[in-house]
Formats: sequence, C-alpha cells, structure tokens
Amino acid sequence: MNALVSMSGIEKSFAGVPALSQASLEIAPGEVHALIGQNGAGKSTMIKVLTGVYDRDAGDVHLAGVPSRISTPREAQESGIATIYQELNLVPLRSVTENIIMGYEPKRLGFLVDWREGNRRAREVLARFGIDIDVTEPLGNFSTAIQQLVAIARAVSLDAKLVIMDEPTSSLDASEVEVLFGVVRELKKQGVSVLYVSHFLDELFQICDRVTTMRDGRTVSTRNVQDTTKLEMIADMLGRNKDEIAADGLTDFAGAKAKKGDIVLRADSVSTGPRLTHFDLTLHRGEIVGLGGLLGSGRTEAARALFGVDSARSGAIELHGAVGQPSGPGDAIANGVGFLTEDRKAEGIIPDMSVRENMTLALLPKLASRGQIDFGREREIVQAFIDDLGIKAAHMDQPIRELSGGNQQKVLLARWLATQPDILILDEPTRGVDVGAKREIQSFIRSYVEKGFGVVLISSEFEELVEGADRIVVMHEGRSVKELTNPGITENILVRALAHHEEGTGSWTAQ
Repeated sequence: MNALVSMSGIEKSFAGVPALSQASLEIAPGEVHALIGQNGAGKSTMIKVLTGVYDRDAGDVHLAGVPSRISTPREAQESGIATIYQELNLVPLRSVTENIIMGYEPKRLGFLVDWREGNRRAREVLARFGIDIDVTEPLGNFSTAIQQLVAIARAVSLDAKLVIMDEPTSSLDASEVEVLFGVVRELKKQGVSVLYVSHFLDELFQICDRVTTMRDGRTVSTRNVQDTTKLEMIADMLGRNKDEIAADGLTDFAGAKAKKGDIVLRADSVSTGPRLTHFDLTLHRGEIVGLGGLLGSGRTEAARALFGVDSARSGAIELHGAVGQPSGPGDAIANGVGFLTEDRKAEGIIPDMSVRENMTLALLPKLASRGQIDFGREREIVQAFIDDLGIKAAHMDQPIRELSGGNQQKVLLARWLATQPDILILDEPTRGVDVGAKREIQSFIRSYVEKGFGVVLISSEFEELVEGADRIVVMHEGRSVKELTNPGITENILVRALAHHEEGTGSWTAQ
C-alpha cells in the first residue's frame, strides 16, 4: 500500500538561511505518527510546506502515491489535510454548528443557510466521538477540551484523510487529555491518519505508532514507538549518543546550596496548573541560576509565575524575604523584577515604535512627573545603553523593525536593565541572534550580575547554561527535579540529568 503522505529531499530557506535540508517524512494510512524535535528543528516549516503555507525550494511530496504541489491551505484542505493548531482557529462567539460547517454551509433555495441541516450534521459528526452537546450554543461557552474536539470534528466533517495536531494537549488537564486520546484512537479506527506534534514524550507511547525526529532542519530518525525509549528519542533530538548519557551521576533536587549574597527570590512548591506543578528555586544576589529542561518541561511557566503573569494555585513566592506572589507584571516591576520573554516579535518589540520608545516602555513611570515625561533624561538613558551594549542603529528614533534580530534583542535587554531590577528573568535571551551579538549579550549579563544582581536564565542551549550559570535547576514535566552546581557541570552531565529523569531511574550518586 502506498504511503498516505511521502515527503523526501525537502529544502526550504529564508533569506538564504536553510530551514529544511534534505528533510523527509512518511505517514501511512490510518497511522498516528509523532513528529518531535527541539525549537528550530524544522517541524513547523515541514508542516507548512505540506499544507501549502510555504512553497518548497526542492524535494518531492506525494499524496497517496500521486505527486503533489499544494500551494495554499485551502488546497490542502481540499486534498484531505486538516491542521489543528495549538492556538485554535475557531470563532468563540459563533455556535458550535457554525464553527463546524463554516465555509461549507448547506443551502436551501440556493442561497439561504439550512440551519436545521447544519445542526444535524454537527450533531452527527460529534456523535462519532461520543460528544453530546447543544450545538446551537456559542463555542466559547465550552471548555478548551471541547473546543479542541470541535476543531477535530470540523476536520472529519470535511472528509480529512490526515489530521495534523500541533501541541493538542498543551492547555488540557489530565482528564481532558484522556478524552482527546480517545478521539485520536477513534480517528485511527476510522482509517484517518494523525500527525501528532508534541514536546511531551510520555504521550507518544500511549497513542502513536511511529515517531520521526528532526534536528537542525533535517530528519534524523524514524522509529517504531514501541521499539524505542525516551532516552533514544532525547538522544536523537539532542544529537547525542544514548550510551554516552546512560551513566549514573548527580542527586535529586534538594534545595539551593549556600551562596554569598542575600536571597532575593525564593519559590517553594509553586504550582500554576497542569504545566507547572511543583517548582522550587532560590536566587541570591550576584548569581545566575539556570532553568534546564526540554521544551514543555515548565521553564517558561515558572518564569511567568515569578513575574506574576500566571497566579500560583499553591506554594509560595518570596521577593526580598517578603512572602507574596506579585499580583501582576506591574507589581513585579515595582518590586524590582524584570522579565525578557522568549518571543521577541510577539511579546517583545513594538515594530512601528522607535528604538527609544521600545527601550523606555517599562521605565516611563519613573521618567514622568505630574504627567510630563522628562524627554531629556530619557534620551540620556537610551544613548548610554546604545553605547554600553553596542546597539547598531542609525539613531535612537529609528523604527526598531529595521534593526537586526541581535540589536532588537539588545534593545529589549536594555528595556529591563533601565529599570534597575534586583532580579532579571531571561527566557532564551540569545535565541535568533548571531554569534557576535550572542557573546556580547552574555558578557553584559555577567557584568550585570557581578554588580550584585540576580538572574534566572532559561535557555534551550545547554552550552549557554553550562558556561553561564552558577547553578542549574533541572525541570521535567512541570517539576524541579534536580540541581547542579558549578564549577563541574558539563553538557554531558546536564544531558544525563534530563535523560535519567525521563527514564525514571530514581535517585543517583553524585559525581
């Protein structure tokens, strides 16, 4: 039998930078196939090539054995490929029925929507998965899990042969995940293939048949899930030999070692939801504490809790010895906390505003007096950071969108340094910047810490954590599970910490 989807030799570059290089993927009819890899591995680009969002530069795509060149998402849908993104493309204020039949409404008299028939179709397709809800109710009245299932029902109603699910369980609790898994199994019974993208490796063993791993834009392995282990998956993702990360070492997390300088931040058993269930951390003045873990381990969720973006359901956070989580980002900033988010474009820069305006956004309350901003002082501060960080801009009033990624990141770093925080949380501070800018940012962070401030550093690059952090708290599935202390941490030791916990080997002996 021909594969339902066969992609081979796929090449895709952006501005001359390869995003995919000789990548491949094959999905069988009625198969649940996992696609995994670290950030930047090429998973999203591969899916967008398959679904017509991007046009490939080279390579072949076959659907059911027939050569294909899908050029738009609509063509992909008409070819039987439905994509359910992590951020659902649904309309909460519209009814369940409207979301299922949108764009394919049954008509009467040639132009009127036949709502009776539409409601019947919606109930019928939902019933295939054991879902009985009022389809005339607005979709937003239902839980995230139900909305996920409505998105799947829409795909099935369009006779999808392949359903692509991008991180489908990221916003679901344990009971909702089980419901989703039941639907995936039902799709498989009906002969529908599923491409399942997830960072949560435990899930793959419950519902997936095979797993393809990507790294640096290349396909590095395809394995039968039941014939492999999480250790082998991690080794594939990280480009390591599994035997090299199979040795014993280290101890379970037991709290921070004594450190010079006052404690400025402490988190004790903090939980914010299913993706952060037990987080412990202690940060002193004059040190960098790294958060290490695979994507989906809870690192960013921990940072959001410390900055007051997400409220803690249990546990305690102390700032400067005072118990009480920040009530929100404004409260965190007022208490000397800064937070550089991982998504520079979506949550960092304001593209049409100038370098100066972007840099001083968080500082404006301190620059204002009786409703008037001290623009002279503002320009002095901006120029000082442009000089100190080596920001390359024509002038401070240049739109930030015109700067390179590295210089944009320096502006965002300066935004928080300008507030003179005692605690700086950095989530992927050097992602997407060139080597020169990366070294400059790392050097500036270290000089900042040497002045007595504390930094929480999140990075997917193990080398950055090993070289830059005084201690590393290892996270796994929303929990802080181990702590490593420099000097003495190596990349292999950090990888072993991650891999051993994935394999559930229990406590270890320190090396």
